[in-house]
Amino acid sequence: MSRRADSDETRATARPGREDGDRPDPPDPPGRGGRPDQDSRDDRDSRDDPGWTAADADARPDQPGADAASAEPVRTEEAHITAARTGRALTTSALHAAATGADTFPAVLREALGRRGLSLERVSERLKARGITISQATLSSWQRGRSQPERARSLRAVDVLEEILDLPAGTLRSLLGPRRPRGRTTPPGAEGAALQILGEDSVVEKALGARFRHFNQETSSLMVHDIVRIGESGTMSGFSTTNVLRAGRAGADRALFVLSFDDEAAEPVDIRVTCGRLAEATYLKGLKSLVLEIHFGRKLAKLDTTVVSYAVEVSPSLTPATHYERWSRTNLHEYLQQVYFHPGALPVDCHRYVREKVGAPPRAQRRIPLGAAHDVHVLTSRCKPGVHGVAWEYGP
Repeated sequence: MSRRADSDETRATARPGREDGDRPDPPDPPGRGGRPDQDSRDDRDSRDDPGWTAADADARPDQPGADAASAEPVRTEEAHITAARTGRALTTSALHAAATGADTFPAVLREALGRRGLSLERVSERLKARGITISQATLSSWQRGRSQPERARSLRAVDVLEEILDLPAGTLRSLLGPRRPRGRTTPPGAEGAALQILGEDSVVEKALGARFRHFNQETSSLMVHDIVRIGESGTMSGFSTTNVLRAGRAGADRALFVLSFDDEAAEPVDIRVTCGRLAEATYLKGLKSLVLEIHFGRKLAKLDTTVVSYAVEVSPSLTPATHYERWSRTNLHEYLQQVYFHPGALPVDCHRYVREKVGAPPRAQRRIPLGAAHDVHVLTSRCKPGVHGVAWEYGP
């Protein structure tokens, strides 16, 4: 299968995302989560966390290093990056650390847990053996940036965590910010709209981390054109997207796109940005998602428009692709989706469909004919928020 998504758009495979105010986190999947204890409820005050899916999100110009980056002239040559398949971050500028919050408490905690290979369950057990009860749900909330340790017991747990994770004393403590304000908060408009379509705890949210909170707040998509290419084996060989964006406020100068894949073998092997400047390309193997940060080359005035275009070549998946989806949190003036099939891998049936949100049953299904160029297309005017896809079937 394949799906894909842009913050307001597509997905070769992706899942929902969320950011909440003072709501308790749902239990983690078996083996990872647990019921939040009282401490986690007290600490859960203000959240700052984080197909086929393409998801574009806002990387605010006030982030560290943003002014310097935006001041760079637009390069006339095409930005080109070959993605490594190591699951490690692939970056094209020093912006990566600042943009991803690499020196924040959640990021350092996640990295240390991954380096030590410890599950949240094991960490919770080790803390309990030291006389400190911290649930897996609370630990999950800390590493996602949804809450931070503040009470005395939690701070003592942080000190012990540094020992468990082989971190120098004070490493985690020094990264804790000021005490967060109490009370329920409402997710910002863009983020709240994304949650309505993606749901909670989505791949997009996990991929963006703390940036999900400011999910494309400064821009919205007006028109999107996706082109998907299916190879002779029936697997997706690549796709390209042209996105017309409009600034909702002055100063917007970049956008984030999250593209996810259903099949672990399908990974990005080549990325080309022909409109805009590629500032970050990070493939998150565990999430089967690619995060692109593309700069516009200038700061937009309010209501200004800009065009972003990129193409991604994909390694063959283990199984044939059967669908392509794009999700949108806003109304699109127009959405055009084209799927080109290799003459040796023609489908016997193709149809379009719509979902109200990720994971919802498809509706408004309608067959679409195969064209002379071995392609199908769907053109939707005044495209409403939701998930818009094309699915196909191969003969026996």
